[in-house]
Amino acid sequence: MLFAHDTECALVAAAALVNTADPDREGLPDVAALDRFFTAHGWSGRHEHTATELRQVRALRPRLRRLWDADTDELVEIVNALLRESRALPQLIRHDDEPYHLHAVPRDAPLATRMAVEAAMAMADLVRTNELSRLRHCDHPDCDNVLVDLSKNRSRRFCDGGCGNRAAVSAYRARRAASHS
Repeated sequence: MLFAHDTECALVAAAALVNTADPDREGLPDVAALDRFFTAHGWSGRHEHTATELRQVRALRPRLRRLWDADTDELVEIVNALLRESRALPQLIRHDDEPYHLHAVPRDAPLATRMAVEAAMAMADLVRTNELSRLRHCDHPDCDNVLVDLSKNRSRRFCDGGCGNRAAVSAYRARRAASHS
């Protein structure tokens, strides 16, 4: 593990949330999809299961996407704004059989607020450890997704959307075509 468990989880969840904003296919089309996202990424605490909550979470996505495109100073500005707007106060918390980890807003804060703060806290760890290069865009030419490279050797190139498999199949087909010509 490169970072604290909660940092890694927050980074992965932030990238996944950003990637739900696909212009061709809405990744959070309804409250049920948000419920599945909530469960898949291990969120706990308040979850209202409402259209308002869904709109708030969707509205967060463009701000988080900017983190993948920003230079260090701009990223810090975004992180600080997210923390300030949320009135974040980091505290060590233990719940749901998880070891102590940081929460910066109460568990009953709105879901979008908790998502923003968790992402901001995780990004702060990347800044402090000079690891912003781990924030990447998928290398597949037809993909606009973001990813967090948590590999030890910094070798991850593709998102979780199947792009690595598509690239491997394309390369295989190109090799076969070249060998048969």
